[in-house]
Amino acid sequence: MDRTSRSPGDSWDLASSVGATATMVAGQRVLAHREGLIDDPFAEPLVRAVGVDFVNRILDGEVAFEDVDPSFTVRLAAESMAVRTRFFDQLFLDAAAAGVRQAVILAAGLDARSYRLPWPQGTVVYEVDQPEVIAFKTRTLAGLGAAPRVTHRVVAVDLREDWPKALRDNGFDPSQPTAWIAEGLLIYLPSDAQDKLFDAITTLSAPGSRLATERVHDVATFVGGRPREITDKMRELGSTIDMEQLVFTGERTNVVDHLGGLGWTVTEIDARAAHADNGFEFPDNELTASFGDLSYVSAVLG
Repeated sequence: MDRTSRSPGDSWDLASSVGATATMVAGQRVLAHREGLIDDPFAEPLVRAVGVDFVNRILDGEVAFEDVDPSFTVRLAAESMAVRTRFFDQLFLDAAAAGVRQAVILAAGLDARSYRLPWPQGTVVYEVDQPEVIAFKTRTLAGLGAAPRVTHRVVAVDLREDWPKALRDNGFDPSQPTAWIAEGLLIYLPSDAQDKLFDAITTLSAPGSRLATERVHDVATFVGGRPREITDKMRELGSTIDMEQLVFTGERTNVVDHLGGLGWTVTEIDARAAHADNGFEFPDNELTASFGDLSYVSAVLG
């Protein structure tokens, strides 16, 4: 049974609801950048500009991860985010090497890949997110004097609306192969919306298109038990994020099976193997176990 408090048409900025989770993720990218595991110089100024006190206090060392859970550390947070960031970066890099010159970042949040990846000449990157989120990031990066390293087109639309039309209206060409990423998105979608998202992506994708996303094997692991204890502890320390109220925990389609049925050739790697591939030891602790299994999924459309 779905226990979310989300409602149809709900909205947010980067300091509230689902948007605050994007800011928290960007905060982890700051840590990974500081540890030298990824290169994202834009993560910290973007996070600071959002101004979520709890996240900024983590970056300032006023709140330690060990305050939330003794088994968690800055290094573990950085390594976990490095694995995730490198995976999605690589999708774009591999697609570019294969000649793909059109890319889409869905639910872009504070993603700065348009500004930091070495895009080949002639590439167009589309970023899709809610209007307030897109406006904030674009304004903040411009204020920093940052410029995209690619032809960059923002598409200010909610994914619950007709985003394929908005994409096409901004110059997207469905006849050309496209590299898509849906990073950290699916748990915030109901099952039917998840299926419709991949159906729409497939309709918009020419042969040779590529896709990367994640699969959380059981979203219900975000509810109750140890995750609830961690959420309560974080709230004591100043966090306003309550994952139980943000994710959709009803039964959902296995994204690997769904994409396969749509004609994609799918590859799945679990988090443990992904850590090993990056030279990291997967943390075997109660915190990791309590949030369930995670896999990274990539696919090519034949």
